[in-house]
This record gives sequence, C-alpha cells and structure tokens, in this order.
Amino acid sequence: MNDLIHLLLGFFVSNVLGYGGGPASIPLTYQEVVTHYGWTSDHQFSNILALGNTLPGPIATKIAAFVGYDVAGVIGALVALIATVVPSAVALILLLRMMQRYRQSSVVKGMTLLVQPVIAILMLILTWQMGRTSIQSLGIWQALIIAAVALWAMEKRKIHPALVILCAFIYGGLVVPHLTV
Repeated sequence: MNDLIHLLLGFFVSNVLGYGGGPASIPLTYQEVVTHYGWTSDHQFSNILALGNTLPGPIATKIAAFVGYDVAGVIGALVALIATVVPSAVALILLLRMMQRYRQSSVVKGMTLLVQPVIAILMLILTWQMGRTSIQSLGIWQALIIAAVALWAMEKRKIHPALVILCAFIYGGLVVPHLTV
C-alpha cells in the first residue's frame, strides 16, 4: 500500500509541476523515480526513456506505466497512469479557460515566457546526467561518435528520432557487447 501512495505522489508531483508537456516533465520524473524513490537507476531510466521514445504516444504515460508496473504490478501501473493523466487533464481544462479569459494580460504572457528558461535548464541537466552515464558505460569516443551520428541523422538527413533510437538499440545489442571499453 505504501508503494501505491508513493507512486501516486511521485508521478503526481512530477507531472503537475512539469509545465510544458511530457519532455518538460521528464527531468522532474527522473528526480522522483531515480533520485527520490530509487525505483530505477540512471541507466535503467535512460533505457526506459529511449524505449518510450520509440513507441507511439506521450512519453510521460509510458514512463509511468513501466515504472508503476515494475514497482507494484498492474495496480501500480494504473495508479501511476492516473497520477500522470488526471491532474494534467483537469489542469488543462481549468488553465485553458483562465488563459482564454486573460490571454492579453502581461502577467500571463510573462509567466509563459519566463518559465521556458527553467524548462531548458531542467532538460540540460537531464542531458548532462544521461551523457555522463553514457560516457562511463561506453567511453568518451564511442559516446561522442554515437551522439554525432544521431545528430547528423536527425538534423541533416531528417530521419525520425524513433528510427535513430531503434538503430541505437540494434547497435547496442549487436555491437556494444562485443567491444571492450
């Protein structure tokens, strides 16, 4: 029962405070799932995030379902999903009504503009932590080469990120185990 309460609180907090949608809530989810409750490790969270990005649908719900199931089975998955979806749906309805009413307000415009740098920093910190884990696992040169190839594939070749992640999974499964780092 204690795990269910923690799942409810952990995913509720990370998704209520995750202004900007799924990608913005990922660093907050990381904080709750890895740092606060210790349900997964850095490496496991990276894998969950990578796999979740290859599947269709919102990333926050996929992370919640996986972690909730891992912690407390089917009931845990349901609790984590409810904690992720319901507060956002209710807040969306209420906030959209309020923002429509006050959309010309300088306060509303200021709030939406000034929260963006905070979200960028949260994403940067998560990127730094995941990059550090990759470098520790793969070595600096292999991690940099993989990152450069992924950047090139997505930016220059316009390959969908899900396909790039899928290729990384294949590479990681077929090549990395045979390398000595």
